Amino acid sequence: MKKKVMVAMSGGVDSSVAAVLLREQGYDICGATLKLFSDEDVFSSCSRNRTCCSLEDVEDARSVCHKLGIEHFVFNFKETFQDEVIQKFKRSYEEGSTPNPCIDCNRYIKFSKLIQRAILMEKDYIATGHYARIEFDNASGRYLLKRAVDLSKDQSYVLYVLTQHDLSRTILPLGEMLKTEVRKIAEERDLINARKPDSQDICFVKDGDYAGFLENTMGVKSKKGNFVDTEGNVIGEHKGIIHYTVGQRKGLGIALGKPAYVINKNKELNTVTIGSEEELYSKTLKASELNMIAVEKLTATMKATVKTRYSQKETEALIHPEGEDSIIVEFAHNQRAITPGQSVVFYDGDIVIGGGTII
Repeated sequence: MKKKVMVAMSGGVDSSVAAVLLREQGYDICGATLKLFSDEDVFSSCSRNRTCCSLEDVEDARSVCHKLGIEHFVFNFKETFQDEVIQKFKRSYEEGSTPNPCIDCNRYIKFSKLIQRAILMEKDYIATGHYARIEFDNASGRYLLKRAVDLSKDQSYVLYVLTQHDLSRTILPLGEMLKTEVRKIAEERDLINARKPDSQDICFVKDGDYAGFLENTMGVKSKKGNFVDTEGNVIGEHKGIIHYTVGQRKGLGIALGKPAYVINKNKELNTVTIGSEEELYSKTLKASELNMIAVEKLTATMKATVKTRYSQKETEALIHPEGEDSIIVEFAHNQRAITPGQSVVFYDGDIVIGGGTII
């Protein structure tokens, strides 16, 4: 009997080609598009350059499903998205952190919620267009998450939150492919989205204006406060901590006669610390909200390569367990602009050991 797969179809080229490949491999597939928010809920006017979650995306996904002769479903997960992603995004900025809502969306919705729905509909697996690989390791008895063959498109960093159950129920058809091959398949099959650009920025924030979204849509009050130097001396006035993130240089509105960067934010004092680029560097970080994949739990110090940003190249480090749900990362070399709220992911070669949220 054919295995049944529900393909998460965003309307983009990657998920569409994932569906094409699985159908040609003999799976019994259907498409599913997730409705996570309404444009009117988060935008005063709709931007056409968005490529995620819009009505246009739903229509593109439906068109591809029609071309493939498969069923297409639209699931309304707006309430969960509001609670687990948008509200957490708001709270994190209010607390002085810089969140990664795309990772939270993967954690709470794109995999866990979709897998629940797929099981209810008696499907064996879900599939997505992410660039990463899943393998079962007989020696450890665990599912492993590995980097994609196309390292320029690898998305293992944003998938570190997947549980063993998630991995056991997920197929990633593009993990062994290059992006150029995916585009070629889409063009050869004459898919409507063959030349559609990849998603950019956060889907529910128009034009990357995070502070504007928080103020105008979420009603966050942006209270002015003091810019201080690393000695605590007041050197100016900021317009509210939600307007700044660690490492930021542009848009500070303060002239010091030399390049200045955001070093830290303090919610309690409502201060933003400004300093030199050299003061951005640090050698350790602490992370919590851990999800371990290659091992059940970190019980001893381990060598790893580590990323603290999606686009960053990994760097050598030691990861030390601390308590039940935290890890101390000790880098071999100082790292620039380690940012609370962002994710840190640990690798052993191509294998994702696990990761957590920087605190």
